Amino acid sequence: MAAAFAYISNAQGGGDAAGWRQRLGAALGEAIDLRAWPDIGDPADIAIALAWKPPPGVLARLPNLRLIVSTGMGVDHLLVDPELPAGVPIVRIIDPGLVGQMAEYAIYWLLHHHRDMDAYAAQQRSRQWHEVPFTDTALRRVGVLGLGEIGANTARKIAALGFPTAGWSRSPRRIDGIDCHHGRDGLEDVLRRSDVLVDVLPMTAQTAGLLDARAFARMPRGAFFVNMARGGHVVDRDLLAALDAGHLAGAALDVFHVEPLPQDHPFWSHPKVKVTPHIAGPTNPRTAAESVAENVRRLRTGRPLLNLIDPAAGY
Repeated sequence: MAAAFAYISNAQGGGDAAGWRQRLGAALGEAIDLRAWPDIGDPADIAIALAWKPPPGVLARLPNLRLIVSTGMGVDHLLVDPELPAGVPIVRIIDPGLVGQMAEYAIYWLLHHHRDMDAYAAQQRSRQWHEVPFTDTALRRVGVLGLGEIGANTARKIAALGFPTAGWSRSPRRIDGIDCHHGRDGLEDVLRRSDVLVDVLPMTAQTAGLLDARAFARMPRGAFFVNMARGGHVVDRDLLAALDAGHLAGAALDVFHVEPLPQDHPFWSHPKVKVTPHIAGPTNPRTAAESVAENVRRLRTGRPLLNLIDPAAGY
């Protein structure tokens, strides 16, 4: 009977095989047979695949696969595989370490913009000593798109710093201290009141291209945009146009339509854009292993799996 694990990754960000072998084995209290793709031996041995952006068709070549684990909290990287094995359950991890890192990323760029650090860096280069007019924290409104595990945590931490914080989700949510909105009208409301907008949405057919010229025009003049969700949410040319027109003050982008970001993409050299290489929330096997281990236990004992995703919904 198939019993081995396979770690299948074609990109940075999902942890590493050695880390997963150690941490997952410790969480399960046993030595596990975890093999790193492409050196997985007999494909028929593999029962559980830990996957991050696997090459299309690889999972379909594991005939005894019983469970697919996304080693990131998103699953769109799996659902784009046209040969994804039908009937094999897919779960996502809930990694408190990753959740915390994502919030850190959003808060860093929020504070960088809020405290005018670009202006002070420019002053340092030209050896100028001037105070930039300060915006009261209570007047800097922040919007968070997506109120799942990451978005809710991010919104709470931002609100705890004193920023008036609103959030948007497709369906109604209630989060203490957060002005929650949902639906199309709710999205319009959040865009209009977001001096800083943080994108933490899942990648679905409904969110593809959501942040376009119309959406950016709804935001206040001088707003700042942080994308740590998926590049496919953004119409790049519309974001560049909003930046060039001065409607948006800047953008911090960690995710892109094509990764790595092509060398000729204008984001690299745009003076108002900060580029990071999809590092906002790297998976940490130390903090993520227990989430995987619990589903392994459930699979072995026939109990319902946790964090099971619906391929039709995309999350």
